[in-house]
Amino acid sequence: MFCEKAIELIKELHRMGDGQLPAFNEEGIRQVLEEMKALYQQNQSDVNEAKCEGRSELIPTIKFRHGCLFRNQRCIAAYLYDRLLRIRALRWEYGSVLPTAIRFHMCAEELQWFNQYKKSLATYMRSLGGEEGLDITQDVKPPKSLYIEVRCLKDHGEFEIDDGTVILLKKNSQHFLPRWKCEQLIRQGVLEHVVS
Repeated sequence: MFCEKAIELIKELHRMGDGQLPAFNEEGIRQVLEEMKALYQQNQSDVNEAKCEGRSELIPTIKFRHGCLFRNQRCIAAYLYDRLLRIRALRWEYGSVLPTAIRFHMCAEELQWFNQYKKSLATYMRSLGGEEGLDITQDVKPPKSLYIEVRCLKDHGEFEIDDGTVILLKKNSQHFLPRWKCEQLIRQGVLEHVVS
């Protein structure tokens, strides 16, 4: 039936919750584009036949196929746009380095878009707040306190805070650190916030 593959692409995204990125369905996109090409070619031949031979009974079929073409086009655009919104949200959640599992689900063009977005965001952040810039990705939610207690989930090595103190982040060690310094590591899964 017409437009089924395109609707399946949308349903695939809908089944995955927000914050999750399913694998790019290149085969599904290819099938929808092939369907669109076939619909377009059928319409072209019917339009020529309707014009040359005056067969007006073909007009409703032509209009139906034309509507299917637009629907497929809108579904593909919605699929790609939703994926870009999810990828943009992942930049804010994980920082400039995405986990390998997420990168594996992205196509080459999405990786290129992510890298360009990352560069644009970094340029914007450098333009704010004087010489050092301002990292607007740090405090996504307003902090309740400036320091938090964190537990290290895996060995990370040395970590330097603003006053020059170097802390060794070893698995299962707990530390009392400035929130803004460790928020990125929390998002990356290196640290976890210990709630007392």
